[in-house]
Amino acid sequence: MENVTITRDEYEALESDLKALKEDKVHLEQQVKYLMEQMRLSRHRQFGSSSEKGEYDLSQMNLFNEAEIFADLDAKEPELTRVTAHKRKKQMEGQQKIPDDLPVEEVEHVLPEEEQECPACNEHLHVMGMEVVREELKLIPAKAVIVKHIRYTYACRHCEKHEDSVPVLKAPMPNPVIKGSFASPEAVAHIMSQKFVMGIPLYRQEQEWKRQGIKLSRQTMSNWLLKCSQDWLEPIYQQLHKELCSHKVLHADETTLQVLQEPGKKAQSKSYMWLYRTSGCATNAIVLYEYQPDRKKERPKVFLEGFTGYLHTDGYSAYHSLPENIRVVGCLTHARRKFDEALKALPEKDREGSLALMGKRYCDKLFALEGQFTGLTPEDRYDQRQEQAKPILEAFLSWLKSLNVGKSALGKAVKYTLDQWKYLIRYLEDGDLEISNNRAENSIRPFVIGRKNFLFANTPGGARASAVMYSIVETAKENGLNPYAYLTYVFKNAPNWDFEHDPKKRELLMPTASLQNCRTRPPS
Repeated sequence: MENVTITRDEYEALESDLKALKEDKVHLEQQVKYLMEQMRLSRHRQFGSSSEKGEYDLSQMNLFNEAEIFADLDAKEPELTRVTAHKRKKQMEGQQKIPDDLPVEEVEHVLPEEEQECPACNEHLHVMGMEVVREELKLIPAKAVIVKHIRYTYACRHCEKHEDSVPVLKAPMPNPVIKGSFASPEAVAHIMSQKFVMGIPLYRQEQEWKRQGIKLSRQTMSNWLLKCSQDWLEPIYQQLHKELCSHKVLHADETTLQVLQEPGKKAQSKSYMWLYRTSGCATNAIVLYEYQPDRKKERPKVFLEGFTGYLHTDGYSAYHSLPENIRVVGCLTHARRKFDEALKALPEKDREGSLALMGKRYCDKLFALEGQFTGLTPEDRYDQRQEQAKPILEAFLSWLKSLNVGKSALGKAVKYTLDQWKYLIRYLEDGDLEISNNRAENSIRPFVIGRKNFLFANTPGGARASAVMYSIVETAKENGLNPYAYLTYVFKNAPNWDFEHDPKKRELLMPTASLQNCRTRPPS
């Protein structure tokens, strides 16, 4: 072996190069690890179950094979049971419940007249009894009828004979929901509830009516919706907005919306649908959507002008720029979700005992406590949180600060949780507050589902009208009202009441009012 002599300067240069290579190796290993995590996480998001559920959510699977997913041909056919509104017993397995006041159509099966002879003596038979062999549930698709309004005119026979002038009286009749239109309150309510409750776009409704021989164009239906929204629902929305800002605790969230003809923006640009709603401590729920062309921090500030209290949000920084009279409460679900993503980014063999799993379990403990506190008064819930939840949060914080995880999915989870910490623990301040912003996420979901069907709005005016209609429909649902029945009620009465100047009439039109005739039947 030949020895090579080098100078000290050359040796130090080689040593420096070797050190740099080792550092590059460590950096590249960390980068590969991070990219592998992102690949596993991306694969899980595309093919795996929801990060919030341990089992597959069958309701979100491909609707094409829905029958194959839920069918069980070996299962016993369920019984049909009527239940009164006042006496609702616990549902037995295998029973299908229907309200007892549904119309009943009787089909009688009798022997033909020529066969009503005794087979023994040929004498005429008489009815000796009857039995109900079976009951069937008959579903009738939506049908259309023409409502012809006929108004009678009255005159006095005596005046006709003896007076120079004859008074003529006409019978009163209600104003139409749209002047000069053949739209009825029921028709507009049906179209609106189909689109904003069931998520059925107008072009599909147009096709369905066409199959029944009725030509009702999308343009006509669109005009009806926009006109009724502007005339009758917008004032209700404005009143609900005032009532919303008088509450102590609110929730907020936002999601994207594409508006094709937004001035100064490309058709592919993002606009936003913001959501604001009451919390669980409210007597009557209010859910309001607001369309805005952007996600600027001024948007919630303007909408919540006059509001003082707590606002549940996610970690979006725009909410942290609100005035001091609004105290932002963070969402522990978002923190838990990031630890769950960090867990799913790991190879399955490395998940048990991992730091990501430990972080997720801290969150799980806190959510488990909230489940135990359900039903407590706000005062008792506050006390229990101080006694049980606060020590867990303190231990969680100490654990987070002790970690040094670098750039990774776990690092993102730790950084997010520490950055949001002062907001995440704020729910300890009041027993009316909630540990998460799930309430807002659940309320914005109907719009997200509807967006998958109609994809975009055409103009800002249409987007604003959609926000109003979604608000009215979702608020009605939250207060136990049948959206179709409630919208029909509004469109029948609003054109005939001066509800903008009469507080009593305005109150009667609110979806927060006690409207018994519009109530959804309670679940059996």
